[in-house]
Amino acid sequence: MSSETQHTDHHDHAEHETMTRKKIWQVFFILLGITVVEFIVALVLVPKGILPLSFANPIYIGLTIWKAFWIVAYFMHLKFEKPGLMYSLGIPVIFIVGLILVLTNESHHWVDLRL
Repeated sequence: MSSETQHTDHHDHAEHETMTRKKIWQVFFILLGITVVEFIVALVLVPKGILPLSFANPIYIGLTIWKAFWIVAYFMHLKFEKPGLMYSLGIPVIFIVGLILVLTNESHHWVDLRL
């Protein structure tokens, strides 16, 4: 093994050293908490009429995007990547979220037309 290869291997290992077992469990419990909130909204608040579906849908979308951030940032190690890569993936996500919000709004319009 050449010294350059050893240096690269050490650099790759050092780059991902921050993902300790404690951090993995911390992220797991954050994801679990977000999922619990989603289930409470879906199985308690909406069926009992406490929260209308028009408010629940954006909450679902926001919580799902928040979960996606945690998964991508920590389990796919994007948090440890260079900013250019983060921007190249983050900016399209913002446009996709906008598209989802526009389509959700538009779908309600079509449902209203059928009534």
